[in-house]
Amino acid sequence: MGVYLNSKKPYLLFREDFSSTYFVDKTEILKELVPLVELKENVIEKSGEHGGKGHKYVCITRPRRFGKTVMANMISSYFGKGINSSEVFRGLKVSCCNWYEKHLNKHNVIHIMFNELPDECTTYAQYISRIKKRLISDLVRAYPDAHINENDALWDAFNNIVEFVREEKFIFILDEWDFIFHQDFAADEDKAAYTKFLSILLKDQPYVELAYMTGILPIAKYSSGSELNMFYEYTMASEEKFSDLFGFTEAEVDNLYKKYLASCNEPKVSREGLRTWYDGYYTRSKERIYNPRSVVASLLNNNLGNYWTSSGPYDEIIYYIEKNVDDVRDDIALMVSGEPVPAKIQEYAATSMNLSTKDEIFSAMVVYGFLSYKDGYVSIPNKELMDKFSNMVRKETNLGYVYRLAKESGRMLTATKAGDTKTMLEILEYAHNTEVPLLSYSNEVDLTAVVNLVYLEARDSYRIEREDKAGIGFVDFIFYPMKKDDDCIIIELKVDHTAQEAIQQIKERGYALRFQGRLGEKPEYTGRILGVGIAYHKEDKKHSCKIEVLREKI
Repeated sequence: MGVYLNSKKPYLLFREDFSSTYFVDKTEILKELVPLVELKENVIEKSGEHGGKGHKYVCITRPRRFGKTVMANMISSYFGKGINSSEVFRGLKVSCCNWYEKHLNKHNVIHIMFNELPDECTTYAQYISRIKKRLISDLVRAYPDAHINENDALWDAFNNIVEFVREEKFIFILDEWDFIFHQDFAADEDKAAYTKFLSILLKDQPYVELAYMTGILPIAKYSSGSELNMFYEYTMASEEKFSDLFGFTEAEVDNLYKKYLASCNEPKVSREGLRTWYDGYYTRSKERIYNPRSVVASLLNNNLGNYWTSSGPYDEIIYYIEKNVDDVRDDIALMVSGEPVPAKIQEYAATSMNLSTKDEIFSAMVVYGFLSYKDGYVSIPNKELMDKFSNMVRKETNLGYVYRLAKESGRMLTATKAGDTKTMLEILEYAHNTEVPLLSYSNEVDLTAVVNLVYLEARDSYRIEREDKAGIGFVDFIFYPMKKDDDCIIIELKVDHTAQEAIQQIKERGYALRFQGRLGEKPEYTGRILGVGIAYHKEDKKHSCKIEVLREKI
């Protein structure tokens, strides 16, 4: 055993994850990997299009906190000789496979977490030297007869083992392969040297049994020529394979929520809350995916909160938008208002690129998980990210009219609760008379966009749903208060009709029933129910508003 060679560390980390209350079994990925290390393809069960030997270079990229490291630790724990891991794996899905025991702890595994730095690291030379020295030291101890010197290149050391000891093979598990591309100390020539290092270490080498690599950035853009072209890349937006193994599916969150209800004395997290806060990503096959870190943190803390973005992505969002604020401002306004926008996504965009176009900026934001991508459109995936975007547009003055409208949103909510239609009209007219190019007001969709913007601050205290089922129809907006005794708000929009007609529709279709609760039971929401009608008249280009209390506070 060594630091990288057959290390105990991946197992110890995976065992800790396995022991947690909200562990999700993702060992089925081994059904895709075991065929790649099998020498006789008729011995094992077939799985996937690459069954049998051959395709042994796999790179899976996902946004941060989507389970990549947990998966790398699990794979190392299963294959690696360093420690007997049967106690953990015997009850997991992989234990049902007919090849399970054949490969359990039977392989040499090199597991490297590339996001680990030497003490006070300031140069790429220090960074890569630490990795090389530690791995060489492992090989010298494990293979004393291989004539390995401490100054040998790694590939020479591995080939010495093959030549002088035996035809040994190694599985390489390389986690956070792209870490170096995010470090200020790494110059362009350092990044080029790094990809060359990986290429020589792995490509066409007889000692490589499998190379499994993970990160945020797809490798294609960072591999000059054919350096790393041996890898099959699997991204969230462009490949269906492995898509249900990173992030949580709807069914998996359902099961976790059942565990939560069974173990929590006073549950404060609703199933709908998990969906609103952490769902919204899509795989290539259009399956919905939840952010796993946030779901687990929410259930453990018994609270819906901002967990994934608490580690600094706000600054990164600003980084991308500032690259070309004039080009993206209008689309940001649309997305903050809840509308998806068309984009041509190329999953190689990242910080090391010169992001000069809107599509490159949005591509980078998809790669990092700030936006989701589906059917040619990008959008803000969930409340967790929407909160960050909302905070951004209320702080960044360089966003122009978007910033100014967002700043008015607190006043709009206050006026609505106070029945102050004069102030509401003032704000709506202000929005209409700004340079907002997206608001042509040709239909209710355009009016919906501006209403979303002028009520932006309401997201802090309400769960806002659009086109929600209520009564005998679908209401344009319904504001569910986070405090159950706060005002409930129903908004109906009309173009070339009156605000009074909007109020009448709210009444006739029974939209307020959404807050009333079941017959004979105390309603869940006890605050006032406000019906709000907002209309726009294309001929005179004027708004009208009407507010009616549909139920007083209970």
